[in-house]
Amino acid sequence: MLSVHIEKEFRTDTPPFQLQIKEEFSHGFTVLFGPSGAGKSTLLDCIAGLLKPDKGTITFGAAVFCDAEKQIFMPSEKRGIGYVFQSLALFPHLSVEDNITYGLARLPGAQRRARLERILEAFHIERLSSRKPGALSGGEKQRVALARSLITQPRVLLLDEPLTGLDRLLRQAIMEDLRNWNAEQRIPILYVTHNREEVDAIGDRVVAMADGKVRARGTPQDVLDSPRATPLAQALGFENLLAGRVLDQRPADGVMRIGLDGNDCELEIPLGSAQPGETVQVAIRAGDILVATQLPYGLSARNVLPGTVESIETRGTLVNLVVNAGVRFAVRVTPGAARSLELTVGSVVWLVVKTHSCHVVSAR
Repeated sequence: MLSVHIEKEFRTDTPPFQLQIKEEFSHGFTVLFGPSGAGKSTLLDCIAGLLKPDKGTITFGAAVFCDAEKQIFMPSEKRGIGYVFQSLALFPHLSVEDNITYGLARLPGAQRRARLERILEAFHIERLSSRKPGALSGGEKQRVALARSLITQPRVLLLDEPLTGLDRLLRQAIMEDLRNWNAEQRIPILYVTHNREEVDAIGDRVVAMADGKVRARGTPQDVLDSPRATPLAQALGFENLLAGRVLDQRPADGVMRIGLDGNDCELEIPLGSAQPGETVQVAIRAGDILVATQLPYGLSARNVLPGTVESIETRGTLVNLVVNAGVRFAVRVTPGAARSLELTVGSVVWLVVKTHSCHVVSAR
């Protein structure tokens, strides 16, 4: 078990940035998700020993990597941690074999060869052993970088957006190889990303971060489909972030009613702890809003808002709308739906929003 309970402040930033983390990581994949500047890479650097926390401890079982109060700071090379950066940092003048075995110079030749053969097979790169990085594809370089980190048999593996730039199928294939490898090794793997597709493909567990703090933890569905902080909602593609005030609570119906700021528009949202009169912010995905050109009726959805289409923009297989319904809503439909509804700028429409598509988020 990797245990992290630390604080790290950067006073040179404007405003100052402070990392405050108290978390435990067991074997298997933990995805660190959050917007840029959330502190994900800073956390990895503290675990790896590249940064020294101001306060707190980092331990792995009985091994103390860091204890600020006792002034214990184990050097990076003694922590037994594998770290794969986005840049990969392969040695261009060395072959794949020499890159992978670079950290095994002290092992006897037979043992080094056995480890090499095993890791080459695990990541399906046996045929590449004599090539140099310049002759490899992007996916091949990623596999080599992973193999180089894992051949040392680390206690913890840190991955900082290592699959950026690869297509979805290639990312899935590489992660499947890594999953199979870790089924035997059973070590904690911390995987940094801000890509929701990668979270869904990888994540056993998600730790969502924003502004240097853990905002939520749990399964991808539990954490990312209902963000609790505005920075997470923005990173997750919740295009509509609407400020409002609680008008009343309706416990029997499981909802509360809010009035959006600056207009008469109202929404029913899931019942929460906010009391009448309190201000809230509501996040809604553009793709969760339905569009009708006639007033709909007989729906389970509680929010039906009249509005006017202000802009239409086609991007590939999606059409992005801005609809003014007292406040401006970002809405996303398919090109087929836009044609069928004959949507144009100025079209009168009704927006249909399910109650549980509305998520109350905090400002931080």
